Amino acid sequence: MGQPTDPLVAANRFGLGPRPGELARIAADPRGHVEAQLADPTAARLTAPDLMASDRAMREARAAERVRQAERARAAEAGPAAGGKTPPGPAATPVPAMAGNPMPAMAAGPAPAMMAPGKPPAAAKPPLPIEAEIFRREQIARLARFCETATPLLERLVLFWSNHFAVSETKGNPVRVTVGAMEREAIRPHVLGRFADMLKAVETHPAMLVYLDNNQSIGPQSLNGRNSKRGLNENLAREIMELHTLGVAGGYAQTDVTALARVLTGWTFANPDEDDFHGGRFTFAPGRHEPGTHQVVGRSYPENGHAQGLAVLDDLARHPATARHLAFKLARHFVDDQPPAELVDRLARVWRDSDGDLAAVTRALVTAPEAWRAEARKLRAPIEFVVAMQRAIGRPADVGVANGALVALGQPTWAPPGPDGWSDEAAAWASPAGLSTRLDLAVQFARHAGDLEPAQLAADLWGAALPEPTRVAIRRAESRQQGIALVFASPEFQRR
Repeated sequence: MGQPTDPLVAANRFGLGPRPGELARIAADPRGHVEAQLADPTAARLTAPDLMASDRAMREARAAERVRQAERARAAEAGPAAGGKTPPGPAATPVPAMAGNPMPAMAAGPAPAMMAPGKPPAAAKPPLPIEAEIFRREQIARLARFCETATPLLERLVLFWSNHFAVSETKGNPVRVTVGAMEREAIRPHVLGRFADMLKAVETHPAMLVYLDNNQSIGPQSLNGRNSKRGLNENLAREIMELHTLGVAGGYAQTDVTALARVLTGWTFANPDEDDFHGGRFTFAPGRHEPGTHQVVGRSYPENGHAQGLAVLDDLARHPATARHLAFKLARHFVDDQPPAELVDRLARVWRDSDGDLAAVTRALVTAPEAWRAEARKLRAPIEFVVAMQRAIGRPADVGVANGALVALGQPTWAPPGPDGWSDEAAAWASPAGLSTRLDLAVQFARHAGDLEPAQLAADLWGAALPEPTRVAIRRAESRQQGIALVFASPEFQRR
């Protein structure tokens, strides 16, 4: 791939792919267009009346599960002789109406078609269980923001940081109903703020506490530990050091992991079964906390309850190894799988000098000469590929189509294979099967393009920069749909 023009860098490397007319609008000052997106630190926030806060989502989900448990118990007690049947799976529980937008169509499905005379009505589509409905609403809001945003750089940052602090909805319902809220509550408010604030917001979020089992961790010498068979769980402490801050080569030892795990004992959330108001919110449980002074990465932290752990996170956030680790990850994500060493050094220096100010670090990235002259070798991850197609078409985001495509491409929403998230390297997505699936999806998405002309679509995506072989292939397409499929399947569209 050749060196892209500045408008293409702005729209693809630092964006999510151009919407119709966007390339022409930013052509006069593409670098200014990117920098201008850093002006409003609140622009990445996402709120909607139909989205639940994480604590409410946990309370509603647990209430629904208690209802289902009671129904199963009654059915089992009735027995076959009384005609009782054990439900084959979790019954759907109505989702509470949210202020301003109860979203009835989503729960009940589309309106029934007119019936032919004498034909019995089709069975009504049952409502989704509350856990699935909460998750679906989060998916819809997220995809719509990606496809419609005027600040795509910020959405790219949301994708990056959510993957950096990866959790998976496959862990179970407590994570499934809070994973979208975690992105909204702990990631989005801080993408242009201080990394230390994002770190603390993430590590105290119920989704992360459940995903990495810290809600089950009990200090051996704590009040509860001396009377419990459960003990220390090091999952959260290990991933904080290995993935979230210092990096695997960050200079820590196993003794540091164990010490941090002791510091984090007692970090949990209020039980939704016991607290109808605060259930699902982060709380500190003194009875589970390992008492005493603990030494982590060469520093001693005296007993100070919950604040002891916050102090450790503050120091890890400003550690030079953290600056280096995250500077490399940012440069790799945006520029190249093997980013220029000078760029990584510069970002790490800005990180240290600014005390982890992510707006300053991002500004250093988007103004770096290396970022604008690098060849377009980064393969779009599946979410980037799908969003780029929907943005190019310029039609409302279709979450059903998008979810099917992401599953087919091996990147289902909020379901990474592990705490290290999805790979950021091209080789992970460039398998023959993966590329073949992209071709199939290009054809599928072309069907949603309406009366869009392939030549106009190509102009919206590349202007005059489209290589001649691809231009000729599009022009020779046998149909409008085939021409659009060729646009989406082209090598130029796959890379950023």
